[in-house]
Amino acid sequence: MFASLDSRRGDAGVVDVAFTDRLGGVSAPPFDSLDLGVREAERAAEVEANFALLTTAFDVRRVVVMRQQHGREVSVVQASTTDPPPCDALVTRETKVALCVRVADCVPVVMADADNGVAAVVHAGRRGVVEGVVTSTLECMRNLGADRVDAWVGPHVCGGCYEVPASMRAEVAAVTPTAFGCTTWGTPSVDLGAAVTAQLEAAGCRVTDRSRCTRESLDLYSHRRDGDRSGRSAGLVVLRAATDG
Repeated sequence: MFASLDSRRGDAGVVDVAFTDRLGGVSAPPFDSLDLGVREAERAAEVEANFALLTTAFDVRRVVVMRQQHGREVSVVQASTTDPPPCDALVTRETKVALCVRVADCVPVVMADADNGVAAVVHAGRRGVVEGVVTSTLECMRNLGADRVDAWVGPHVCGGCYEVPASMRAEVAAVTPTAFGCTTWGTPSVDLGAAVTAQLEAAGCRVTDRSRCTRESLDLYSHRRDGDRSGRSAGLVVLRAATDG
């Protein structure tokens, strides 16, 4: 169920971070088995059951998702937040509520300040890198009191596999030069992980790399590899107060 788990303890409590794989759920092939994506009505029950398993395993009251747009919009999750907001980043000060970003090749980013009790998740695809979704998320976090922010970069398609037209590579590299890449077969590519990491480090974040290539790892979902037969994995973060059991 979890490809990786991390924690940070701070003055405000504990931040727990997780990135899921595709194992341990109930989805039928070809989406087997922990598909957390948006599905047609007849498969919605499987996704709902997978989120129930995830909620129990991650020990949270609920999981908040977003309607991802491939942009830079950020939404603040309050206790009253119920419907998934249209955005590409979620920020909160609420405890025992897991923020969730869903991916199948884009970069899932988790950010947190455990001393000041602020956490976020970010969906960083090619458009998000160009439009600055990492920057807009950090601005929102700092407006809510964050200071020194830790960031985790989760599994995504690597620069050796993310083939794009040369013009697209040039567009992204013009914003973040580290995005310039080549596939293992010698064609233009975008290195999303390097680009996101560079943006995080330039903003003063301490970055932990928890990435693997989604296209190359069969225990992870990949749209590049499987197309419409791909499910979705998740990056998760939860704030736990010092008094939480």
